[in-house]
Amino acid sequence: MSSKVSNDITANHKISRPLAVFREIIAETVAVGIALGALSCGDRAAAADAPALPAKAPVVPPYYDWSGWYGGVNLAYGWGSAKSNPSLPPFKSSVGSLFGGLQLGYNRELPSRVVLGVETDLSFPNYLDFDDIIWSGVNANGRVTEKVDYYGSLRGRIGYAPARWLIYATAGLAYSQGRLTEDPFDPATQKKIGFRAGWVAGAGVEAPVDGNWTARIEYLYSNFGSLNVMLPSGTSYGSTFDLHTVRLGLNRKLGGSAKEPSGAGDTITSPIYWEMQGQSTYIQQGYPAFRSPYYSTNSFTPGAQSRETWSNSLFLGVKLWDGGEFYYNPELIQGYGLNATFGAAGFPNGEAQKSNFSYPHYITSRLYLRQTFGLGGEQETVQSDYGQMAGKRDVSRLTFQIGKFAVHDMFDNNTYAQDPRTQFLNWSIWAAGAFDYPGDMVGLTYGAAAELNQQAWAVRAGYFLVVVHPNTNDFDMELGKRGGYVGEFETRYEVLSRPGKLRVIGWMHDTLSGGYRDALNLAAATPGLDLTTAIDLTQQGRIKYGYVFNVEQAVTDDIGVFGRWSWNNGKNQISAFTDIDSSLSGGVSIKGTSWGRPEDTVGLAGAVNEISKDHRDFLAAGGMGILVGDGRLNYRPERILETYYTVKVAKDATFTFDYQFLQNPAYNADRGPVSVLSGRVHAQF
Repeated sequence: MSSKVSNDITANHKISRPLAVFREIIAETVAVGIALGALSCGDRAAAADAPALPAKAPVVPPYYDWSGWYGGVNLAYGWGSAKSNPSLPPFKSSVGSLFGGLQLGYNRELPSRVVLGVETDLSFPNYLDFDDIIWSGVNANGRVTEKVDYYGSLRGRIGYAPARWLIYATAGLAYSQGRLTEDPFDPATQKKIGFRAGWVAGAGVEAPVDGNWTARIEYLYSNFGSLNVMLPSGTSYGSTFDLHTVRLGLNRKLGGSAKEPSGAGDTITSPIYWEMQGQSTYIQQGYPAFRSPYYSTNSFTPGAQSRETWSNSLFLGVKLWDGGEFYYNPELIQGYGLNATFGAAGFPNGEAQKSNFSYPHYITSRLYLRQTFGLGGEQETVQSDYGQMAGKRDVSRLTFQIGKFAVHDMFDNNTYAQDPRTQFLNWSIWAAGAFDYPGDMVGLTYGAAAELNQQAWAVRAGYFLVVVHPNTNDFDMELGKRGGYVGEFETRYEVLSRPGKLRVIGWMHDTLSGGYRDALNLAAATPGLDLTTAIDLTQQGRIKYGYVFNVEQAVTDDIGVFGRWSWNNGKNQISAFTDIDSSLSGGVSIKGTSWGRPEDTVGLAGAVNEISKDHRDFLAAGGMGILVGDGRLNYRPERILETYYTVKVAKDATFTFDYQFLQNPAYNADRGPVSVLSGRVHAQF
């Protein structure tokens, strides 16, 4: 995702932000507060619905020992301002964004219950357009913009801990890094990294919630001081920047157990009514030089290149009441797909969404409520996992889910090809390539879905928001008139006593989109009109629909096979996923038991992707798709072969070597083939 400064700058040069972004900030902040509040309610909030406890009831000590190291995460809403110095015409710009970050600290509790400590933290801006912009001003050279990469602090803390609370004040050093760019000069060359240093002060309240976990709320004021830089063009710029933040945080004490100051008493415990999962995935991916007589902005560049992606996630689940669960999934995402995630319809890195960040950015990936109604009869045991709390549930059940999540959380699942963090990387193998599911530039949306599950089958349906224009982060709020509709039927069976599943998906969405044939006709009637501009001019409410057949089959305890066939009508622009109108994929997954490595996995799969006649005529005439477009086209189906080997290197860590062969990338026989090599490190807890 590339952030762009709005042309609609008010008299005081404030950067305009859609009302929808403001609503998202408020909703997410309040929802996280509710989750942390639920955690702090202890036994009273969940004892009635919690799983059975051991016979010995936990002893909760009257005091909490705050001494020791701790680490944690935080979510903040920050607001402030930036002011120019004499190097620019005077202006003042407001700042307002969500920030996500990490903290690490050490406390020493004195016998008087006074707590002394030191803490360092690092925070990153929200991923949406404009949210990382500090200021934007205009002079004779055009528009100048400064964005914040990150900010942090090193602070001392002093507090008092009456009973099980800690009330504290904090102050210290604050710093931030930003980058200035100047238009109409090339932002890739006319940029300058700047570092600010200043001071920070604030106060907060913290309390234990479960075992070694504590929750906090705090306010901080940061004055980052002034910054003066000179861009390569010879123009100098400068400004000051300050920030107010209200932060919600969750910390874990590192090492040992929380006990009474005397050392007597049992470890603090409580019923299992909340769970947290975490993961980190780093992917380094590249290719050697390949044949390319021509290319464009949406093409893989023919010279060798290497790019990286990095994601860090937490997934918090809270049991609210009988059958009611709340889930919150904050992530820090960073990196670039090959060629900024352009160049192939079956793109080779499932972690490379359409947002390119030099430094991590915060994103609320999931924030939703789930209500399950058991219908009685046989029960099953489920393990703790992303989006799933451990426990027992009725096999026969009705489940409703509403909030922010990915369509793929509930639809088009497959045991052997679903998660690019642990399995296949290619977009058209881990997902159904022609399933243009509703989502923003990172594949997320808001919606509601329902599932009826039975022993041998399940049926699912959902309604989801779609974006206003293809490949953006702005959702269309004309509910009912615009939106995406998805339905899925899943049947479970056995072949030679081995389990298998078949999923059939039908989907339809009504979006503001352009038509390929309409754009070609408009460009033909308007000499000099660019096709990409022409298709934008034809945008109107249009229907896109399609289907998916998704099958998986266990062959042995260690071998499983899978396949997908997907199709859409191919008449108008892709809304959110990728430039594929029909796709056939399939493969095999093998555990390493036979060679003495039962926790290793080998995967081998292939995909064939195609586009409709209208779509290929549009690209052949010079049009640009959502991911592809070479300026011209010698059409052939895009063919992909992928294989990987995942080796377990530690208890909760794996390393994967992945190779992909892309023939006719972006459907163009004049370019390629391309060999893509990847290394992936994945850790989870």
